[in-house]
Amino acid sequence: MINPSLPVLINAVNYRGLTDEEARKALIKHGHNVLEQKRKNSALKIFANQFKDLMIIILFAATVISAIMGDILEACTIMLIVFMNAILGFVQEYRTEKTMEALKEMTAPMARVLRGQKIKNISSDEIVPKDIVFLEEGNKVPADGIIIECSNIEVDESLLTGESLPVEKEINNEVYMGTVISYGRCTMCVVKTGMNTRMGEIADMLQSIDEEQTPLQKRLEKLGKYIVFGCFIICAIVSGVGILRGENIFSMLLSGISLGVAAVPEGLPAIVTISLALGVQRMLKRNALVKKLPAVETLGCASVICSDKTGTLTENKMTVRSIYAGRANKAFKVLLHAAVMCNNVTILREKQKENKFFLWSNANQSEVVKVAGNPTECALVNFAIKSGEDVEGIRSSYIRINEIPFDSERKRMSVVVTNKKGEIFVFVKGAPDILIEECTMIYDDRNLRVLNKREKDEVKKENDLMAAQALRVIGMAYKKIDDGDISTLSIESNLIFLGLAGIIDPPRKEAFTAVEKCKSAGIKPVMITGDHKLTAVSIARELGIFKDGDIVLTGEDIEHEGEDGLKCIVENVSVYARVSPRHKLMIVKALKSRGHIVAMTGDGVNDAPAIKEADIGIAMGITGTDVTKEAASMILTDDNFASIVSAVEEGRVIYGNIRKFIRYMLACNIGEVVTMFVGMLVGLPVPLLPIQILWINLVTDGLPGISLGVDPPEKDIMKQKPRRADESVFSRGLGGIILIRGLLIGATTLAVFACMYYFGNDLKAARTGAFLTLVITQLIHAFECKSETKNIFEISFFNNIFLVLSVVISIILMVCVIHIPFLNEIFKTVPLTINEWIMILGISFIAPVFISLFKRKIPYN
Repeated sequence: MINPSLPVLINAVNYRGLTDEEARKALIKHGHNVLEQKRKNSALKIFANQFKDLMIIILFAATVISAIMGDILEACTIMLIVFMNAILGFVQEYRTEKTMEALKEMTAPMARVLRGQKIKNISSDEIVPKDIVFLEEGNKVPADGIIIECSNIEVDESLLTGESLPVEKEINNEVYMGTVISYGRCTMCVVKTGMNTRMGEIADMLQSIDEEQTPLQKRLEKLGKYIVFGCFIICAIVSGVGILRGENIFSMLLSGISLGVAAVPEGLPAIVTISLALGVQRMLKRNALVKKLPAVETLGCASVICSDKTGTLTENKMTVRSIYAGRANKAFKVLLHAAVMCNNVTILREKQKENKFFLWSNANQSEVVKVAGNPTECALVNFAIKSGEDVEGIRSSYIRINEIPFDSERKRMSVVVTNKKGEIFVFVKGAPDILIEECTMIYDDRNLRVLNKREKDEVKKENDLMAAQALRVIGMAYKKIDDGDISTLSIESNLIFLGLAGIIDPPRKEAFTAVEKCKSAGIKPVMITGDHKLTAVSIARELGIFKDGDIVLTGEDIEHEGEDGLKCIVENVSVYARVSPRHKLMIVKALKSRGHIVAMTGDGVNDAPAIKEADIGIAMGITGTDVTKEAASMILTDDNFASIVSAVEEGRVIYGNIRKFIRYMLACNIGEVVTMFVGMLVGLPVPLLPIQILWINLVTDGLPGISLGVDPPEKDIMKQKPRRADESVFSRGLGGIILIRGLLIGATTLAVFACMYYFGNDLKAARTGAFLTLVITQLIHAFECKSETKNIFEISFFNNIFLVLSVVISIILMVCVIHIPFLNEIFKTVPLTINEWIMILGISFIAPVFISLFKRKIPYN
């Protein structure tokens, strides 16, 4: 809607532009024509933020305790893990910040304005209200304004509206910052600049959206609180029981503290960061740039992906999908000539390379024909190329004499050309229902004859059929001019009808598979677009996003329903059309209110608020605007919806591996606690010494645990349903499995300790046996943790070479600790006999075999 005050403003300017002094005062009053951006985090702040996590704080406390106990090695190891974790996180975030700075191409750097009655080129950030700006094809609009003069102007407003086709503009129409002049030229009077523009309003809307913790961060924070509480309980109980039994007070305090330190999962932050960092590297190879590490895992639990249509699900390249030329070969041939000549596209031959133009390449050539200009006209020329026509040859065989541009009244464009023989032709393209009425002849195979009413009705019917498929239909006609009269009235009448071309922005080929994978993974794909409802539904139905029974809502429908009404029906809506930025925000909020973890993709400024509000925002790297990239958690470097599916898989793999580590770590820690606590409770001597507990915690928990963080995915990972937003890390029976397996690890260790102590009467040997048993049972359990649904006989042992090597290294280190004399002194161990080794190995395998025989598979859902 046009602001009624704008014409008054234009009259006040009188087309003379501002003087330099007036511009200077306006700049002081209104400020520079730039979008305010949040202050960037300094490198120091990014690094400091890595230490805010509760688990990191716990590890600092564990470091202090270890140092007080005199275990400098343990303290140094924990600190090394903490700082490696911080460095990994810092490097990823800092590198992303720098990458974002390199992507800054938001507004036009320069603009042609009228200042002091002279045309000047100035920096776009110096533009002020009442400036007169000259724009032509290819220019970005530097500010919001109103058109005061124009010639056949079309503006690409897709970044604001999401519409794939340019919008025709006339005098007194508004144009907006960041949009692009796709055709024609115009003069505009600036009305609003900077944060007062339409784009500025959207950027300001982003500031009101608070960033939330990711599901992974919430789960780990909760787990950290449980661990802190558990550590205090463990320290108190173990120390208290030992003291009550008459053990040395200092020794028992040392044992309690050692066990408490051992219970702290110092490997958890490292495994989380390493898993995420490796996932980020894998995703970058699959065309996804992650700005913050936790975003990787969040995408893995997305239950809804709200995707922009243009350029994300579609190619963002208008393409001829349907042609109607009757049964006349001659008509089709001339139609291709009309497609090439009746337009203003640029055709060049260049060396083959990636660019934003529409390409058609010949496999036998090192060059490609590059077509640039109006998307509809590019589609027609590309169709001629794909039909085998030499478009450069066609162009060179004609000389253009005149052009009658398209206008909203005639709804057609005409060009008059002459060939090398001196013959004059007119080619016309335009709205089929109007163009057909100007046609009197039609081809019947090779012959030309009078166009009758039945054939006109057939053409109109074909036009309706194409339109029903959401195709933009272009009619084409021509005639030979014999008398040399090239006036508008004479050349656009008594035409020969050639045919119809149905044009659409087609779905990406990869999008079909990607949508299917999303649905099999329990993820609902939703299309949100600014395009017409009919176009949106057609593409969505073709991709499999829309099916019979689904609801389609327009922006007007959303306004009618309101926030409460939208929440009630949002589960059944698969397509949203003609929506504004505010509507997109409402949609994301409605889905989140129903418990969904929402991913939102997009490229335009209109997508930015919803992208920031979503649990995981995904921006397009090629066509995406700066505002969108800033708001997003992840950027697709190839603008391909299919890359999102790869990212979802990576997210699921990462979370699955984190669960594997937590399962392994907590079961092992429970086994250690059970060994110490139950052993003392039943009257046995202290089964393990503090140095032995710390060694297990360092070696056995460390190497295999980290190796589980890079475990390859299970084959059915993309056939499982997404996790709920409020799902506990111990869900789907994992908590019970951890408890049972921890109890069995402890029971096995105590069994070996009791047997060797009572039958061998050697406490040092019994402790060595318990020490070895605890390590062996934990290493066996590392392989059990590879799958939540398969037992130890069904898993693949050798698909994770890092786990195999870590287990081998851990065993070698244990052999050294037990059989090298000077290490015996440090760890208070004694060499074991072959029979003792066989006995320990045999008992250690009892629990895994028993569980494999009777294991209840953990359902994913």
